[in-house]
Amino acid sequence: MKKLSEVYKELGIAFTFPIKIENEASKVTYFEESSDGYWHKYEYDSEGNETYHETSNGCCWKRKYDSEGNETYYENIQGYWYKNEYDSEGKETYSENSDGYKKGTPRSAKTCEGKVVEVDGVKYEMKTINN
Repeated sequence: MKKLSEVYKELGIAFTFPIKIENEASKVTYFEESSDGYWHKYEYDSEGNETYHETSNGCCWKRKYDSEGNETYYENIQGYWYKNEYDSEGKETYSENSDGYKKGTPRSAKTCEGKVVEVDGVKYEMKTINN
């Protein structure tokens, strides 16, 4: 990704450091502190949770959250990942990662979540609906 300061220079736009861009929710989406070339790029979900972070030095990760704001998935550029499940009170009930660590019982093992059924020749994947 090209630094925003380089784009500004190419377009002849005057600027000063730091360069900071925020979304409509006042969350930083781009930050370039100085002329050393180091920058950050951020993305957020509709609830304001940070879902993506990338830096100029090659660091990159993404995250997912449930409807309560609990982090359910993390993955970085090196391939390390973890996922978590939570009960209705926000307590972690299951966790596993790419190193083989597992703790608890996944929700899918307790329900029909993810199972495929066929009705009149059409396949459907089961999904749990929380009340």
